[in-house]
Amino acid sequence: MQLWVEKYRPQSFDEVIGQDKIVEKLKAMVEQKNIPHLMFAGPPGVGKTTLALIIAKSLFKDNLEQNFLELNASDERGIDTVRNIIKDFARTKAIGTDLPKIIFLDECDSLTKEAQQALRRTMERFTGTARFILSCNYSSKLIEPIQSRCTIFRFKSLSKDDLVRLLNDIAKREQIIIQEGALNLLCEISHGDCRRAENILQSCVTVTNDVSEDAILELISYAKPQDIKDMLNLALGSDFIRARTMLLDTMLTGGVAGVDIIKQIQKELWELNIPQEKKLKLIEKCAETEFRMVEGSDEFVQLEALLAEFLVC
Repeated sequence: MQLWVEKYRPQSFDEVIGQDKIVEKLKAMVEQKNIPHLMFAGPPGVGKTTLALIIAKSLFKDNLEQNFLELNASDERGIDTVRNIIKDFARTKAIGTDLPKIIFLDECDSLTKEAQQALRRTMERFTGTARFILSCNYSSKLIEPIQSRCTIFRFKSLSKDDLVRLLNDIAKREQIIIQEGALNLLCEISHGDCRRAENILQSCVTVTNDVSEDAILELISYAKPQDIKDMLNLALGSDFIRARTMLLDTMLTGGVAGVDIIKQIQKELWELNIPQEKKLKLIEKCAETEFRMVEGSDEFVQLEALLAEFLVC
């Protein structure tokens, strides 16, 4: 079965959703056949790779394969990749067109500093025969000389309306039913990442064509928001033992990781009926707890200590 991420990948600028201003500028560049070095920065699953492919397809059409090089820098991140693969491709002219070739480096913020220095020089030397499109999550991880050579486009996470439109369109094509609660949950847990939303939905459809909230929660080991809220209210009400029992049940029975629970606690905390000053103090405690867990501390002990803070804070 084909992945929906690939199956429903937009094939033209008009099909891309959620990045209207960026699409408008890139479309004008393609129409004028004037493409500078580009840098796409932003969170995952928002259309960076898709737009790079659309640019290449729009420019080269039937000659795409000979004139477009795609590399994932997280796999090939050393200086040898830049010196050999990229340099060899960039130094020759394009086939069947007068336009420069396009080299697309995905996740280029994973490149080592040495590789970035080599890439900087390559971008400078072969401007006449090649253009670079660099995709990254954090542009700050790239050295300044590379950033200054690129026109930077900063992508934003997709809004809930964009995700709902996308998921409803897929549901219509695949003839499946997504309940309203499941649709809201998909938008909440994907955080604007359409790739994650599509993958979760496709996984659910392998079990049932009627996608419910419970089916998604069971699949991704995600705690029910109401359970987290009840647990926090118990802790705030000085019923520490019951709150601790709910926490243990969520982690063991539900199979939810401690880091995921802390993120849900942080989200649900703002919905609680407590003074704003107390919310701020508890957010600070959440940050400290997450840091300790990431550093290797026992998840349950740290979350248990966090619940205790709800009683005394």
